[in-house]
Amino acid sequence: MTQTLHAHSQPHAEPMPAIVVSDIDHERLTRLATAAEDRAPEAAGVLLAELRRAQVVPLSGLPADIVQMGSIVEFRADTGPQRRVTLVFPGEADFAAGKVSILTPIGASLIGLSPGQSIGWTARDGRRHRLTVLAVTQPEAAAEEPSGDEQAPRP
Repeated sequence: MTQTLHAHSQPHAEPMPAIVVSDIDHERLTRLATAAEDRAPEAAGVLLAELRRAQVVPLSGLPADIVQMGSIVEFRADTGPQRRVTLVFPGEADFAAGKVSILTPIGASLIGLSPGQSIGWTARDGRRHRLTVLAVTQPEAAAEEPSGDEQAPRP
């Protein structure tokens, strides 16, 4: 008989995907979530839980396709069409501009994922949803991508 391990807090929880977080993001996000526990305990708790289960690696060893702070993430959720968002700190959040705070259920769910990974998350209204990461771009890479009509640099 095969058993699948699930999160302890929810009787029908799905297995959680493995996530990877840079040492720098791990430290900054742990401080942020700890400081937010009084004013946003649920969001802080979700983020802290994700950080506890993350594999922490030096920033220099973090693969480019891992969602980190500032990443541009394309994903599809069961709640609607494909979306493209940037994962940001709370002070930079602007949902209309596609800037999602790490201290939201969807933001905390995205950290550390890579293309092809799926995760379940609970919205603020208590409903369970599932999203799948389709693509991850880092801000430097997005700025360096050629538009198509540029010529390659000469050696």
